[in-house]
Amino acid sequence: MNELQALLNDSLIGTKHVENAAIINTKEREVCASTFGFHVPPENALNLIHAFHKNLVQVRREGLCFKEKNYKCVRADEHSIYLQNPDGGLIAVKTKTFILVATYRVGMYPSVCVEAVEKLGKMLAAYFDCPGGPENLYVKKVMKPHPGEGEVLVKVSASALNRADLLQRRGKYPPPKGASDILGLEAAGSVVGLGPGCKGAWKMGDAVMALLSGGGQAEYVTVPEGYLMPVPKDMTFLQAAAVPEAWLTAFQLLHFVGKVQEGESVLIHAGASGVGLAAVQLVNLAKAVPIVTAGTQEKLKATANAGAAAGFNYKNEDFSERVLEFTQGSGVDVILDCVGGSYWEKNLNCLGTDGRWIIYGLLSGGDVHGDLFARLLSKRASIHTSLLRSRDKEYKERLVKAFTEDVLPYFSEGASPHLQPLVDSVYPLHKIAEAHRFMEENKNIGKIVIEMPASS
Repeated sequence: MNELQALLNDSLIGTKHVENAAIINTKEREVCASTFGFHVPPENALNLIHAFHKNLVQVRREGLCFKEKNYKCVRADEHSIYLQNPDGGLIAVKTKTFILVATYRVGMYPSVCVEAVEKLGKMLAAYFDCPGGPENLYVKKVMKPHPGEGEVLVKVSASALNRADLLQRRGKYPPPKGASDILGLEAAGSVVGLGPGCKGAWKMGDAVMALLSGGGQAEYVTVPEGYLMPVPKDMTFLQAAAVPEAWLTAFQLLHFVGKVQEGESVLIHAGASGVGLAAVQLVNLAKAVPIVTAGTQEKLKATANAGAAAGFNYKNEDFSERVLEFTQGSGVDVILDCVGGSYWEKNLNCLGTDGRWIIYGLLSGGDVHGDLFARLLSKRASIHTSLLRSRDKEYKERLVKAFTEDVLPYFSEGASPHLQPLVDSVYPLHKIAEAHRFMEENKNIGKIVIEMPASS
């Protein structure tokens, strides 16, 4: 409502063309914003909706009665209607969701109304025209999405970066079929629209965070209602944006794929990443033992603060030997591996008998040179691979439901243990390229968050 009111005041009434204006929501069939003192009767709102949908021919022939004044039709089509009488003019412009109706003075052509309605249908988004480096990124005005069957429209306050965004920008990780090609796999914001068929789990104004297949780094995004989670009390949108992708990835790797059990040991590579720090806390929540690798002492300190039982710098020590020392030669039960090829021998060295090696990324590539299968077989170990983005709707909804029930309560103040996302840095949307460069330099500890403009 505030956004629509601001549009009327700033974009319309601030000009010399328009006297008064109102915005009609065609789905709700009611006036949702109007200028001060400009009351549009409900019957007038309905007449305008019907004029576009059913009565254009009649409007062209007979004109239109609005606020007890008769207007002669100058021009009418499925997108706009221009009318006049001796005192002034009336214009109505339609988008998919709204009708903007405005009165204007005689002799003034109200093209500003058309421009204002275009603003209703557009938003800012992170964009790139061709694959390449961060310099290809810029902020572009694109069409605002509309919620479909069972979808919710969210006004995004903040999103967060993931390695998948960098890969997509380079042209190496296209979005799944039917997903938005805008970057962003998670977002936090407010519910501003409900599509047909929504089951009533969410209402207008709810603070939510969302798991996405794409589209999060924009002012608005549509989300299947089953992919939404409530923002925990006392958590900001900037913090909430750091939760969905990283924490749901870690949760599904540990519980849906790895089946981690109390007392088991878990080796977490890239322990200071968003997924890594989430995994450390979730392993502790499961009463298992988290062990991490990272590339600096600062990052290892951050993992220790998050609850890691041990941490090893992969740049200056053999993590497999240190893991075996820590586990007294038994090795770990589970490995969460986003590195891939270059780690395979060391992973197998420190993987225990009947251990589970879970690969969810290939930062070092996928090439393996050596007797992988014999080594794996000798330990009766198993390799699992997992990607979350390409999972089907039912799987994601089941994952979100389980996480909401089993984990989300621990984010609330006073919960024990208390879970908390770690935000490394916050970049405004127009500095999206700088955020990508920072992640590519591997400097972040925790999540890099992208903040949307304060108002559209």
